Amino acid sequence: MVVYLALDDTDMPDSIGTGRLARFIADEMGKKYPVLCVTRHQFYVHPDIPYTSHNSGAVIHFADIPPESESQFCDEAIALMREKFILGSDPGLCFARHEQIIAPVITFGQDAKTKVLTQDQARKLAYNLNIFLIGLGGTNGGIIGALAGVGLAATGCDGRFLLVGTIRSREGDQEVKEILKTGIEEVLTIDGRVVTDGMIRIRKFPQPVRIMGRPVLLVEELEGELIAVKRD
Repeated sequence: MVVYLALDDTDMPDSIGTGRLARFIADEMGKKYPVLCVTRHQFYVHPDIPYTSHNSGAVIHFADIPPESESQFCDEAIALMREKFILGSDPGLCFARHEQIIAPVITFGQDAKTKVLTQDQARKLAYNLNIFLIGLGGTNGGIIGALAGVGLAATGCDGRFLLVGTIRSREGDQEVKEILKTGIEEVLTIDGRVVTDGMIRIRKFPQPVRIMGRPVLLVEELEGELIAVKRD
């Protein structure tokens, strides 16, 4: 069963950013625990919510972690986050098993995309469901996005992949047949047409969205060219 490790509000303008931090943690912890992917999830942008650039969180998806290893697993994640702590950030970390993500957690995640939520709401929900949630500095405000992240990740239909398969090894324009070798399962136009061949113009690397848990690259056809579309 999949387990989720979510982090949020970890960065400042001069830091590596939450996405890169999540990939760093995935690389380090992946030496002991099997990493499935890393996903990015967009939250509400509002004047009452502190954020650095886009107010997004990241979730690392792991294959099942034995219950007896949970404490050590969380300790290792905390140590890595503290190693990269930037003064002025307000990081939060959440660990949850897929079976713990029931309707209220999913609703919390969905609300985090459109509403201003509070730490008290996050703490009460995590406590009632025995979900591990911890603040690691500053105001600890990142616990809100961390809990929301696991709720959104568990739906399988939110966010985009920052890391899955070998997508980060494919920079620049790519043929569809090469993209489908990376772990991306399908290429679709935004009007629903399946694309099986041709060249796709890509800025940086392919960033598929999550559709029913599957990595799907969305493209738009403009003046005869297929252009990768990045969706939050």
